[in-house]
Amino acid sequence: MSSIFCLLPVLIFLVFLLAVSLKIQHDSAKDRANNFVRDYFIGGRTLGGFVLAMTTAATYSSVSTFVGGPGMAWVIGYGWLYMAMVQVVVIFLVLGVFGKKIALVAHKIDAVTVIDVLRARYHSNLLANFAALVTVAFFCATMVAQFVGAAKLFEAVTGYSYVTGLTMFGVIVVLYTTVGGFKGVAVTDAFCAIAMVVGVCLLFGCMMSAGGGYTKIMTDMATYHPDMLEPFSAGKMPMSLYISQWLLVGICTLSLPQSVVRGISYKNTKALHNAMLIGTIVIGLMTLVATSIGVFAKGILTQELSVYGTIDNITPRTIVECMGPFWAGVCIIGPVAATISTVSSLLLTASGSIVKDVYLNICQERGKTIANDKIKRLSLMGTIIIGFAVYFIAIAPPSVIWKINMFAFGGLETAFFWVLVFGLFWQGANKTGALFAMFGGVLIYCVSMALKFKVLDLHQIVLGIGGSLILFLVGNALGKKPDEKTLRLFFPEMFD
Repeated sequence: MSSIFCLLPVLIFLVFLLAVSLKIQHDSAKDRANNFVRDYFIGGRTLGGFVLAMTTAATYSSVSTFVGGPGMAWVIGYGWLYMAMVQVVVIFLVLGVFGKKIALVAHKIDAVTVIDVLRARYHSNLLANFAALVTVAFFCATMVAQFVGAAKLFEAVTGYSYVTGLTMFGVIVVLYTTVGGFKGVAVTDAFCAIAMVVGVCLLFGCMMSAGGGYTKIMTDMATYHPDMLEPFSAGKMPMSLYISQWLLVGICTLSLPQSVVRGISYKNTKALHNAMLIGTIVIGLMTLVATSIGVFAKGILTQELSVYGTIDNITPRTIVECMGPFWAGVCIIGPVAATISTVSSLLLTASGSIVKDVYLNICQERGKTIANDKIKRLSLMGTIIIGFAVYFIAIAPPSVIWKINMFAFGGLETAFFWVLVFGLFWQGANKTGALFAMFGGVLIYCVSMALKFKVLDLHQIVLGIGGSLILFLVGNALGKKPDEKTLRLFFPEMFD
């Protein structure tokens, strides 16, 4: 379907996002001149409820939501949909559990990143530097998966080459993230979230029409694939997979640093509450419709999986089967928007981890003062270098996007879950426990993933999170209690 009509809608959308970021850069010039780090990495703590909701939703939703997830739903059926709907609670959990607490602490210590908060809580540069390393490593894996997924979708739908698509939105997302900073990312994320909702709804409507309507699709499914209507899909969706995915994409996602950092950026409590409501609705709608597309695509793509290649090809083939060139181009704006919104947020957080959490902290310890202009140059360079490094890795793509994405999710969750939960809500949590949990948990998770070792057929996130918890408690028993100054900062209610 190689056609300029497929290419134009995506290209126009990407250029629009770049223009928005350039405008925000121009409008933020004064704020960046005063304090570049605060404006560039958290937008000066000025986000309202709608933008906060949309940027959090867009950051969490990725190409897996539109490609890998529907592909799995095409294979498994309603069981995958039942599992996926746990994601409805993600934004409510992230902002509801951590939002207010982390914002209060961040304001007191002028924190710009999640690692700033961890450093203040545990007083460990080793922990902070390792957290920064983990963040960058797993973020890069996630970004590669995003680029690969979007480029493959672009190739399958438009007929243009994989590298053409990768280059087109890869270069633009790196540029608009670099120039726009956090405010640019947040505002463009809002447009991306809207594009995602429009894209999935458009595809769903066209798919229903092409498949002869809901009743016909369901009748065919009941006749030829009755197992797809069952929660366990005749063994293809065992309870172990439910539990694993509920942890990976549900409960444990509240500790993902790219989402938690949004709690540092909102302007007031009203914005936080509005974001929790709006974000929950948006995530619920996107998850329900996108995953349902995979289930109902069984009424349109009726051959065996081997005919289509991998599960990542299901969404592209559905778009091609149901839509003409122009509307196909409009439709893929949604998945492309999911990709670039996720990449831009991860890219900015990764850059902040290197420049703010490692380099500037080392300079501060040595008593060096870094000029605002130099910080600006380093931040922009860091963002560009990481972005293009990921782009070049993605040129030789790995396979099965959702597995790469889930690996990175699990690694980040293992590293940050107990360290954040206990650090913010348990007065007795100490540095030794946090170090044991983060180092040991990540090691257990990565080794078990490499060896493909599971317990009760559960995803390795169970070993990572479980091992991290045990190690935290052991380390905590061996370490010293937090000092009074730290307790007053994080738990002022103890001294009222």
